Amino acid sequence: MLSRDENRTLTQTDRDTPMGDVMRRYWMPALLSEELPGADCPPVRVKLLGERLVAFRDTAGRIGLLDEFCPHRLASLFLGRNEEEGLRCVFHGWKFDVRGQCLDMMNEPPDSDFKDKMSIKSYPTVEAGGVVWAYLGPDGRMPLPPNFEWTQVPATHCHVSKNRQECNWLQGLEGGIDTAHAPILHRTISTDTNRSGIAMNTNFVTGGAPSLEVDVTDYGFRYVGVRDLGEEGNYVRAYHCVMPFHQFRPRQAGYQGQPAKPHVAGHMWVPMDDENCMIYNFVYSFGDEPITEEEWLQMEQGYGRGPDDLLSDYSTKGNYGNDWLIDRQVQKTETFTGIDGINAQDVAVQESMGPIVDRTRENLARSDMAIVAARRMLLEASRTVSDGGDPPGMGDSYYRIRAVEDIVPNGVQWRDVLMPEMYPES
Repeated sequence: MLSRDENRTLTQTDRDTPMGDVMRRYWMPALLSEELPGADCPPVRVKLLGERLVAFRDTAGRIGLLDEFCPHRLASLFLGRNEEEGLRCVFHGWKFDVRGQCLDMMNEPPDSDFKDKMSIKSYPTVEAGGVVWAYLGPDGRMPLPPNFEWTQVPATHCHVSKNRQECNWLQGLEGGIDTAHAPILHRTISTDTNRSGIAMNTNFVTGGAPSLEVDVTDYGFRYVGVRDLGEEGNYVRAYHCVMPFHQFRPRQAGYQGQPAKPHVAGHMWVPMDDENCMIYNFVYSFGDEPITEEEWLQMEQGYGRGPDDLLSDYSTKGNYGNDWLIDRQVQKTETFTGIDGINAQDVAVQESMGPIVDRTRENLARSDMAIVAARRMLLEASRTVSDGGDPPGMGDSYYRIRAVEDIVPNGVQWRDVLMPEMYPES
């Protein structure tokens, strides 16, 4: 259980809040690269940490991320003309480059030098893994590039998507690092159903409630769920949590219909504001075989975030207003929730808690160790940044981490078997 002050610290991310200052020390996903498909394409609205921004790709292919509002009369630059190396406001023709420098003022006389004195707030960006990342932090404190393993594999081996969630970012993160919920919330209860979920005969379910182990690292922490399979051994599922909102999980076995090739999957819960976040979802293959478009589409549909499941703003069709499209008959006979799609089930329970959970009312159990670890890590980071220090995860130690799972024989320590696979090039 947290105090009210601690809960506010963790959930408020606007400028000049403790957690907002922490978030601004990292590279953050701002949008998908495919949202800016080519030079001089239409600009895109972006909301990060309570700030309203606009992204555009200029004539040379460079990406700018600017304050949405023109500094002249505060008209939205989302309406702007993307032309000739800059974004031009349609109100009075002020034009800005990707660095935020004003290039031209159509409403000023030719001899005016006012444009040379005018700029707009802009943020650095990099592209990696099909994502445009932004740094919103102080000058001189920019961390190393976000070169996660999934951003470095060939494009054929990695896919990424996003969907919007109407609740605080921490509710999403805590749901993602809660390994105990997966075989309950996501289980199927019928062998006849073709709905996505975890079958009753998988190790996830037959192994029962997990025993959790959490180890703090310099990038966040790793956490492991160990499930007893009797004489067969222990089903060990090992994850990573990378500051401030990244989760890595193994995707080699367990869900119906997923391929046997080795995959790792994960999420990033990026705060738009205190009551909304954007979830970035990635799956990548670290083996020789690519992930085909057909496989990716099957995965997305199974998670409930396929093309037919999302609206134009990336929010899901199932929401609070329509009870997340729950089907009570399906709940009785086919799946534990009656909500179609694994990700859709996560969204439903996390949004059902309300925009921001009152964590003073909780009663945490032994299976919540990872959640406790995350809160301690984030609170400590807020204190460190407030004191002028650097939060965890500023280096490159997360570049080669991998989530894994396996059945470990009785009498064998999982660390002896799986740690080399979790850090393949360490």
